[in-house]
Amino acid sequence: MTLSSQVEGGRLPWSGLLALSCAAFTAVLTELLPAGLLPAMAPPLGVAESRIGFLVTAYAAASFVAAIPVTAALRGLPRRPVLCGTLLGFAVSDALVAVSSSYPLTVAARLLAGAMGGTLWAMLAGYAARTVPAERRGRAIAVVLAGITLALALGVPAGTALAGAVGWRAAFGTLAVLAVLLVGWVRLRVPGFPGEPPHARVPLVRVAVRPGIRPVLSVTLFLLLGHQVMYTYVAPFAAHAGYGRTGVLLAVFGSATVAGVWLTGVLVDSRPRPTLLTALALVAAVLLVLGLGARVPGLLVGAVALWGVAFGGAPTLIQTALVDASGPADADVATSLQTTLYNAGIAAGSLTGGLALDAAGAGALPWTALPPVLVALATVAAGRRYAFPARRRAVAPAADALAGSAAVAVACPAGDHAVRRWADGPEQ
Repeated sequence: MTLSSQVEGGRLPWSGLLALSCAAFTAVLTELLPAGLLPAMAPPLGVAESRIGFLVTAYAAASFVAAIPVTAALRGLPRRPVLCGTLLGFAVSDALVAVSSSYPLTVAARLLAGAMGGTLWAMLAGYAARTVPAERRGRAIAVVLAGITLALALGVPAGTALAGAVGWRAAFGTLAVLAVLLVGWVRLRVPGFPGEPPHARVPLVRVAVRPGIRPVLSVTLFLLLGHQVMYTYVAPFAAHAGYGRTGVLLAVFGSATVAGVWLTGVLVDSRPRPTLLTALALVAAVLLVLGLGARVPGLLVGAVALWGVAFGGAPTLIQTALVDASGPADADVATSLQTTLYNAGIAAGSLTGGLALDAAGAGALPWTALPPVLVALATVAAGRRYAFPARRRAVAPAADALAGSAAVAVACPAGDHAVRRWADGPEQ
């Protein structure tokens, strides 16, 4: 299956991209499903509900630890078998959780799932980028990452409802079966790409210091930090605002993220920089509104809806910028760094929000979240040369003019397109 055959006539390779999107859906659902099943899972495993919550923590911790080293270790292997292996890892993990009566075994299964998740997230954006020409790269990434939004908006509630109807073990068993079926879909419809030969591999450190990479990673960290300060503590903030229907706010946010993903898919290939600037400015404006006028119900719900639209498209815009800065051939390495910082941002945001809640109450949360979001916005505004240019580049930017180094072009298979690798220089 060649790239040219998939995009003949300007069409996206929908079947392959939707398979990758389903992989994202499966990973998010596997990660978050225990959070909705705390009362059901605790008695059979003989632990308190808080210990079941730690199953989500175990997943995130393993993803944080595994993303960079596992991705680096697997760079030389063909991409499709690695993708299938991660999905089979999810299937094994979910099957073990479904049959386990031992809490330590369940934790071990969740650690396995987290390691698979770190590997998968490091692959997906780069895989999507390599299946299409450069001018359609952003839209392909948007399609794949839509699986995250659908998992949050629909998958987790549906999985929780299924567990209530047939039991939590059956819910995890169903996830395991779906992961196995997805392997078959990937093998049939997702194109295979070769691994990187040793002589063509750019060291991780050189990818990390390539022009544009560090600003994109910084935006990832600060945006997630600010977002999690608010999102983690939506319930106490809603109570502070006198609006007791937290479920309604979460439903509004989740539905709005779907609209954000769709809108981003339309704009990401033609206007990525202004779209991201607008999205981050909207998040900052929402935090101001929440800080000043959250006690007005209509204003609160409207602000949460705008928050969802703005935040829903941000991951696609940021990952597209990262793939453009690294080049598709090095995207797995760059996104492994991003996966690590993404999880660090979630952890730091949850911790910071909790400290603010304890020290100053729920009313302080928007004001605590605002500074890191403004840092992210300022970083995008300042990064117009390499990280967030007005026009997207088809290949990784040359760095030879930066430090007097000569550009070294290394041909690397990436669909039907050759990807140029350049000698890396210091960022400006």
